[in-house]
Amino acid sequence: MNCSFEEVDHLMMYLELVIYMPTFFFGLILNITALSVFCCFLRKWTESTIYMANLAVMDLILLAPLPFKMHASNHYWPAHLHLLCSVLESLYFVGIYGSIYTIMCISVDRWLAIRHPFKAKQLRSPKVALGTCMAVWVLVLAAISPTIYRFREVGQEDFHCFHRFSEKGWNPTVIISLEVFGFLGPALVLVCCSVQTILVLQQSGQNSPKSRACVKIIYSSLAAFLIPFTPSHIAILLQFLVHQGWIQDCDSRTRISLFIQVAMCLSNITCCLDALCYYFIAHEVRSTKNTFRFSKNNNRRATFSTSEV
Repeated sequence: MNCSFEEVDHLMMYLELVIYMPTFFFGLILNITALSVFCCFLRKWTESTIYMANLAVMDLILLAPLPFKMHASNHYWPAHLHLLCSVLESLYFVGIYGSIYTIMCISVDRWLAIRHPFKAKQLRSPKVALGTCMAVWVLVLAAISPTIYRFREVGQEDFHCFHRFSEKGWNPTVIISLEVFGFLGPALVLVCCSVQTILVLQQSGQNSPKSRACVKIIYSSLAAFLIPFTPSHIAILLQFLVHQGWIQDCDSRTRISLFIQVAMCLSNITCCLDALCYYFIAHEVRSTKNTFRFSKNNNRRATFSTSEV
């Protein structure tokens, strides 16, 4: 059955601009500021600052294609720009999934520091954090690079970049891998580590400002992950079902088309939500002078820095 998506496309022409312009403006300022602070003003690079600097870089990579997306939402591109479009689309997904895996690594590092402080002394170090960030880059680039030509078919007609991906891009192997390894796996790791970390903090019996601030950091990380990425991956799954012919009703297909475009737009707000993590960590560094202690007698926990949390 043929469906018309003209009304959806017309609405998104304006809605994308409304969402993208403030996201790009504030995201650019916040992440450049954060990166400048991490690189120029902090005297010592810790595990946390390395991960957060890497997250800021990933966010900037995610922001880089947004001006092109804004232009593409209102203009057709000539056929000879197919390669440029594929590169920009790939860069966009590198930023998204690089951010996802970096947030996951931050959560694991925090869990290790709080849940297993004695092991953390051997397992955590700035070199390990740097190596982990490099591994994230290799993993994401290796996963995204082979798909650079999958997103769209090269033709002789003008086209809308960032819209109407080819059927190769909706291949079951690609989508299942994207959902499982790109979102569900990191989400489960993040939630499990966050829950265990919060439980340890609550069981410590300390309701100090330091402990409450640490919990705020955990919740901000969860928000920066779940709020933007959950709807977008649900929408990708629904659109996949449409491409597989499992959803054929025209009204449902139209609603799903609108849902996935809005969800993908809103997923970019992670660039601004990550600033919550930057704020809380910077606040902890100032207020606690890099020291966070659990009672050795009550909790058998080692001393560790709140800037590492």
